[in-house]
Amino acid sequence: MLQAVGVGKTFTLHAHGGMMIDALDDVSLDVDAGECVALTGPSGAGKSTLLRCLYGNYLASRGAIAVRAGARAADHVVLTASEPHEVIALRRDVIGYVSQFLRAIPRVPALALVAAPLVARGVPDGDAAERAARLLERLNVPRRLWSLAPATFSGGEQQRVNIARGLIAEHPVLLLDEPTASLDAENRDVVAELIDDVRRRGAAIVGIFHDEATRERVATRCFPLRPPLRRAAALR
Repeated sequence: MLQAVGVGKTFTLHAHGGMMIDALDDVSLDVDAGECVALTGPSGAGKSTLLRCLYGNYLASRGAIAVRAGARAADHVVLTASEPHEVIALRRDVIGYVSQFLRAIPRVPALALVAAPLVARGVPDGDAAERAARLLERLNVPRRLWSLAPATFSGGEQQRVNIARGLIAEHPVLLLDEPTASLDAENRDVVAELIDDVRRRGAAIVGIFHDEATRERVATRCFPLRPPLRRAAALR
């Protein structure tokens, strides 16, 4: 479903004389349908950078990333060679992403925010709202909040809205960046159940889970990362 081959990412710090920082170097990873791969490693190993490369937020400096975009094994799209409009289409239909923080749109109610990925695919508004309501209820988001914009919600409430939005479209590839970081034990369990449900339906999942209990529960295997040997170099 998802393949990274020899992926590297170098950042150029123009405000510091063009210094180049290696965040990733020669990372190769294959994730099959029905797997949940937990990225592990110390701070600075590049876990979040790799997730952002897999989602197309960062363009890999080296290597290639491919994702299966159809039912056939041959239907692979090389993300690192795709045009921006192709990346947008992949995010709509193939690659889901749950970030650490909700990027709330001002004045958009929580229910509409969660339903939006389905509406973007052409699902009727009423059907999308029903599915959004079921997810919000399962995630223990109080019904009285559904008609309100999430900007004033607590951190845990915002994160549960964020998770609902990321899961509702049932993408075949799902990227998770600390999905349970702001949650109490009860809601961590709910999210772990949802992740298990998604995996059993055949999604390929890559995630960062600093909560050890959650990681042990949802991950089918771990993928350790180490900081690159060459961290910085002056631009010549």
